Amino acid sequence: MQGTDIQTAPPMDNQRLQSLRNITLAVYILYAVGVFTGLPALIGIIINHVKVDDTEGTLYRSHFGWQMRSFWWSLLWAVLGWATVWLGVGFVILAANWLWLVYRLVRGFLNWNDGKPMPV
Repeated sequence: MQGTDIQTAPPMDNQRLQSLRNITLAVYILYAVGVFTGLPALIGIIINHVKVDDTEGTLYRSHFGWQMRSFWWSLLWAVLGWATVWLGVGFVILAANWLWLVYRLVRGFLNWNDGKPMPV
């Protein structure tokens, strides 16, 4: 097999998978609390970026991607909402952003609970 450089991830043991499952849940909880206070979501995104490589090859990789996209898109819409609040439309953007983020957290948690990956 000349010219192929296929690297396979070592098989994960149950303890490692359980650890990733717990970290994924902790980040969902941090984001959920962050919906109301903000700061825990910052801790969650840091955990996502630090631990994302550990999730490669597992269903938790899709959850980490889902969480990170939720955070960064929500932050973008929050900034846009606050920047346009003086126009009145900002309140609508902020409300829609909040509802969208809650939806993503609930859907993510339900898939996590059922052991299902998140859509790409």
